[in-house]
Amino acid sequence: MIHVHELTKHYDDLKRGRLVAVDRISFHADPGQIYGLLGPNGAGKTTTLRMLSTVLRPTGGSASINGFDVTDEPDRVRREIGFVSNNTAVYDRMTGWEMVEYFGRLHGIADDELHARMDELFDRLKMNDTRDRLGAKMSTGMKQKVSIARALIHDPPVLVFDEPTAGLDVLVARALMQTIAELRDHGKCVLFSTHIMSEAQKLCDRVAIIYQGRILADGTLPELYAEYNEDDLEELFFRLITDYDARQQTEDLCV
Repeated sequence: MIHVHELTKHYDDLKRGRLVAVDRISFHADPGQIYGLLGPNGAGKTTTLRMLSTVLRPTGGSASINGFDVTDEPDRVRREIGFVSNNTAVYDRMTGWEMVEYFGRLHGIADDELHARMDELFDRLKMNDTRDRLGAKMSTGMKQKVSIARALIHDPPVLVFDEPTAGLDVLVARALMQTIAELRDHGKCVLFSTHIMSEAQKLCDRVAIIYQGRILADGTLPELYAEYNEDDLEELFFRLITDYDARQQTEDLCV
């Protein structure tokens, strides 16, 4: 469903030279699976998701979504994904219903089918209280639900969530995580980035720990615990990062 091979993104800076944001990462995610990208802020998670969503063009490597290449077939890729982030804007002067309807029409869905899907989505996501509410008068949680609904309206097989619980209160964040788990149970392939250990532990079927643009480890939690002789994700996370930093310092001294 999602196949990534040595995906790379770098930027050229006049003062600092080449900045590598994502450095030859590889992974794959399957239908009915939540694949987590776990890393601190600045690790390369968002850059990776933006390349997979065709917002950014990779510098090197390759990636495909449901068989479509993100570089060569960006229009097809966009039909296969729904993207939700923690800062997806909503329009202040449109209601929740109008916004989701607008995005459905952008995807070319006929009105009868579109409105049937919208009724189902608004019920499933418990959004009927936002149906006629203007974006300017929505809470953060309401706005996030609208973002999810418009990402789901064309029924994509792949969902991409970029730090979706950031800024949400505990109750709304918990409800969002339940929704993501339900999407997995309905056979969706979910790519989920986070820096919160508990979210990765509760949600993810597989986890890639990413740091400074590189994947340091990849596997199910039981596999990672066994490989590194750890039984706690936070301890494993800090151990991998500490070991990586130590290796980099040693390499710098040898240059």
